[in-house]
Amino acid sequence: MSVKPLLLLIPILVLSACSTREIDPSNDFPNNGRDEQAQKRESLYLSERLPPGLPYPDATFITGIEQQIRYLERISATSYQLDNLLVTRDDLRAAAEEIQTWVNHPTYWPQLSAYQIAGQDQRGNVQITGYYVPVMSVRHQADDEYRYPLYRKPNVAKGTPLPDREAIDFEGALDGQGLEIAYSNSLVDNFFLHVQGSGVVEFEDGERRLLSWGGVNGHAYRSLGKVLIEKGEIDRADMSAQAIREWLAAHPERQREIMSTNPSYLFFSEGLTQPVGAANVPLTPLYSVAVDPSVIPLGSILLGEVPKLDQQGNLVGHEFRLLLAQDKGGAIKGPGHIDWYQGIGEAAHFHAGQLKHFGRVWLLLPRSAK
Repeated sequence: MSVKPLLLLIPILVLSACSTREIDPSNDFPNNGRDEQAQKRESLYLSERLPPGLPYPDATFITGIEQQIRYLERISATSYQLDNLLVTRDDLRAAAEEIQTWVNHPTYWPQLSAYQIAGQDQRGNVQITGYYVPVMSVRHQADDEYRYPLYRKPNVAKGTPLPDREAIDFEGALDGQGLEIAYSNSLVDNFFLHVQGSGVVEFEDGERRLLSWGGVNGHAYRSLGKVLIEKGEIDRADMSAQAIREWLAAHPERQREIMSTNPSYLFFSEGLTQPVGAANVPLTPLYSVAVDPSVIPLGSILLGEVPKLDQQGNLVGHEFRLLLAQDKGGAIKGPGHIDWYQGIGEAAHFHAGQLKHFGRVWLLLPRSAK
């Protein structure tokens, strides 16, 4: 990615606050990228000047923003009251069109304003984790090894409660209902596929099929990483998706106990050919992000100051990137967390598993926005 010169964002308005909210203890590890000296504020968004240079994206971004604009044209006109900021569907579309014009004509300067989100600690620090689309070996029929089902969502009347993870995975609550799409050889792999929200499965005959988000059981999401830190099983500084996998592999006798602490369960749907997010558009590697739509509407254009990591997962700095809010997830709640899509396969898996650090995020809007 070529990057045009980028100066630091200059605050126009700084709101002080006496809030005592800080980050979750599970995210408090050395070199986590958090700016502890940033001034606190009461409001969700802080108005700032757009910098005189933006990070110029590569060609894949062009397709992603075209899909974003189509999504915004498809949804009904609506308004989003984001605490101190009123945003409309037309504002989001205008921002996307300004960026699209600039990408196609780099001498044009987009007429946009930047609004920094408050973050996890009201100081602007947003945790940026990563997700990816795995490729998983499966079977059409269960056998002695491949015996763990991946399910479609049950067709039940609205408001009917669905069983939790323990009941589904360990007590067979959905057995015999014809909901099985495929069978894997690892309940842990299934769990991480649920966390990712979609994935590519490969059957014994070589057929590959994309499984996409197909709904959830309605139970609250709880992070296994936080559970293992609280129980003293993994040090906070060592926490990662790979660390959780390794712990579960080393403690098969405790898998039910630990995995059942997250009662949320995800179901899959079939038929798509590309990974698709909650905005129902194909995800763009290294540009799409999952957000909480109550604080960052789907279809938003974001400027992110995202973590740069070395091969060992250590933070070595930050870089600015344009990001597309095209997805959401059960673990993404509030203004302090976004999930950055890394792509498909093992390389994407490696990078996604390392990300857990803090950066900053700005919502880009036309200057006419309120």
